[in-house]
Amino acid sequence: MRSLLVLATIGLAAAEDGLSGWLRYARIKGAHGYHNKLPSAIVTLNATEGLPVYTAGQELHQGIEGIFGKKLELDTGRKKGKGKGKGQHGDTTATVGTVAAYVDSNPSAASDLPELVDDGFYLSVSRGNVLILGQNERGALYGAFHYLSLLAQGNASDFTLTSNPDAPIRWVNQWDNMQDGGTHGSVERGYGGDSIFFWDGKVRDDLSRAGQYARLLASIGLNAVVANNVNADPKILSPENMDGLARIAAAFRPYGVQLGVALNFASPRDLGGLDTFDPLDESVIEWWHDTTDELYKRIPDLAGYLVKANSEGQPGPMTYNRTLADGANLFARALQPHGGVVLFRAFVYDHTSLDEDKDWKADRANAAVDYFDGLDDKFEDNVVVQIKYGPIDFQVREPASPLFSRLIKTAAAIELQVTQEYLGQQAHLVYLAPMWKEILDFDFRVDGKPSRTADILNGKRFNRKLGGYAGVVNVGTNTTWLGSHLAMSNLYAYGRLAWDPSSTSEGLLAEWIKMTFSDDKRVLDVITKLSMESWPAYENYSGNLGIQTLTDILLGHYGPNPASQDGNPWGQWTRADADSIGMDRTVWNGTGFAGQYPPEVAARYEKIETTPDNLLLWFHHVPYTHVLKSGKTVIQHFYDAHYEGSAVAQTFPRLWKTLRGRIDDERFEHVLFRLEYQAGHSLVWRDSVNQFYFNKSGIADEKGRVGNHPYRIEAEDMKLSGYEPYDVHPFEAASGFRAIVTSDNSTQGTASVKLHDVKTGKYDVAVNYYDMALGNSTWELYIGCDRVGKWKGDLEYNLGRAPSPYVDGQTASRVTFRGVHIKKGSTLKIVGTPDGLEPAPLDYVSILPEGIVD
Repeated sequence: MRSLLVLATIGLAAAEDGLSGWLRYARIKGAHGYHNKLPSAIVTLNATEGLPVYTAGQELHQGIEGIFGKKLELDTGRKKGKGKGKGQHGDTTATVGTVAAYVDSNPSAASDLPELVDDGFYLSVSRGNVLILGQNERGALYGAFHYLSLLAQGNASDFTLTSNPDAPIRWVNQWDNMQDGGTHGSVERGYGGDSIFFWDGKVRDDLSRAGQYARLLASIGLNAVVANNVNADPKILSPENMDGLARIAAAFRPYGVQLGVALNFASPRDLGGLDTFDPLDESVIEWWHDTTDELYKRIPDLAGYLVKANSEGQPGPMTYNRTLADGANLFARALQPHGGVVLFRAFVYDHTSLDEDKDWKADRANAAVDYFDGLDDKFEDNVVVQIKYGPIDFQVREPASPLFSRLIKTAAAIELQVTQEYLGQQAHLVYLAPMWKEILDFDFRVDGKPSRTADILNGKRFNRKLGGYAGVVNVGTNTTWLGSHLAMSNLYAYGRLAWDPSSTSEGLLAEWIKMTFSDDKRVLDVITKLSMESWPAYENYSGNLGIQTLTDILLGHYGPNPASQDGNPWGQWTRADADSIGMDRTVWNGTGFAGQYPPEVAARYEKIETTPDNLLLWFHHVPYTHVLKSGKTVIQHFYDAHYEGSAVAQTFPRLWKTLRGRIDDERFEHVLFRLEYQAGHSLVWRDSVNQFYFNKSGIADEKGRVGNHPYRIEAEDMKLSGYEPYDVHPFEAASGFRAIVTSDNSTQGTASVKLHDVKTGKYDVAVNYYDMALGNSTWELYIGCDRVGKWKGDLEYNLGRAPSPYVDGQTASRVTFRGVHIKKGSTLKIVGTPDGLEPAPLDYVSILPEGIVD
């Protein structure tokens, strides 16, 4: 296990590539001045190498040396003494261990210690003496990480702290595939590279990244990882792969992180050779018990199982007319002798039965409550129902799922998505903690009493022992883990909120910034401003008023495609027509979804007058001319919000540039590249959504912006040689509905235009083009005889977004050349060289007065 700790240490000395995340242990200003406030030696109590208390000692040693340049003596033996006063190896001592080990050495101390729950810790700092005690070994490590986080932020003050986790289940779901297949490569909906766990149908030989991942998770209080995809491959349970899973568990163990396994319900048939997977069949029950026993022989501390059943084509108990409780209990009973739990996903719906043409009241949002209706008292005690935060699917805004308020006797965990599947896929900055806080703080008013989501999850509201959090994280082999340095704020916030949901979004952000970048006030202010503005901006330019994220739900869930939100088989509908928009989810006239909430909340959502505007179109179908509480009509709000959101995104690169020199070059340029891309793609979103609803409604923007772009030159209107016009689908993904592509894949194309109407001066020249995942075309921009710039269509390598082979809103991109000198009458020319099957597509060119965005 020492090798894992050595690797973590090596990461600290490496370049600022993101691998260490917020655990950089970077030297702080005035470090030497803190030395008299720090311990001189570290004593670990009852530490066995490879277990969390031993790891805690190692972390304290390398952390204090890294942050302050002070080398401490490290004793991993069992020592007497209370950890106060003069230590054996120096003037002051840091003592870390479990409460039991400490009390064993100091029986009289028992009465002075606070009550801790599993994973909780007690931390006392006094004149350089530090006492860190955990209820269990994992708690001791959490306490060490907490102490180091304070030191990394420059806080070495004396204090005493008792910290218990708010909920026992604080898991991560990885959607890693066994093969390099599925949606988006080896990690489904992963935007940070290939799986760190699996390759070519088996567990990787090199699991060093798995240990580094566990270290990051432990530092924020997360205690288990389900390493494989919820759309599970039955082969995960082959003997070879169970041996591999044991190696993953071994890589996690020094950090107290347990392994969980996602299961395919049909495994007894597809892997075990049975002719059934009926959960009530004795042979199936025996197969799962035997398989579970085999797993626990290899992994005695296995956390348990995660099961997705009867959803999106996955097998499940309803195949045999059994209930979801029958299915969940099959696994729960197999796990009970071993102390494991089963997280059973509530993401259950039958997309084959969703047909709005046949049934106006069909509504996927109803599915979770409908499918779990009547089952609340049917589940075993070690079943936890894992519920997505909203009733649909990780949208930019949804109401809290009513199922949280319907399971009184059954434990629940909330499923949050750290990976930004519908929210910009880490190519767009979107800090998610404010959205999660709204859900966690939501009051369901069950039986007319306060019933916050967070208090349902921790078991306090309904007196349950289990419950908590499951975060879909989907890290990959990219050194930034998630594909973007700034996206790591979401992982940090997820772990900290799972430990303490009362934490503030701004407070968590400040902690993360100080440890990840620096405590430079300018750095703190700028990244805070960027992050706190990012979710409202993204909501504004991607889909507001509760309409959902207006993305392409049939393909990559990334670019704009509002038309795909209707007429699809997946139940993500807006029911937009020429006159009106929104889902009527009322009881009196709609799908009845509002009635799934307790009476006080149901009454609020039932009426337009009491429904908040930001959820209006989620609950009500209204004319485009309906007047909001703001005084604007729905359609004008759409136009204004999309312009406002994209305008905020334009400020992001400018703000970030003010940090040049305050952040290392590698991370500075990495983030700048993404913010520049986001600024350009936000305009694609703005124009696509506004143009779509302008065409749909026929109602003009009262400010005259939609469809009116005076600085643009449409590519199809230019003089073309080797290029030809192309009708884009969906139409709104191109300015003027058309683009140009090369005549064939071996012909270079030229598009040119005389700039007769452009006065001599300096301009920003923006080119909108399409970067398809079919090749790496090259474009060159000329003004007169001077080449202004050259770029390559290689974003599929530089951004983690879902790839697309189409000329559409997914691939629409923008490059801007600033401060270009143009003479009146000059010729602007773009030369496109196709590559592979990518025909160097172009949409338009904008000649912009400096500082103007079209």
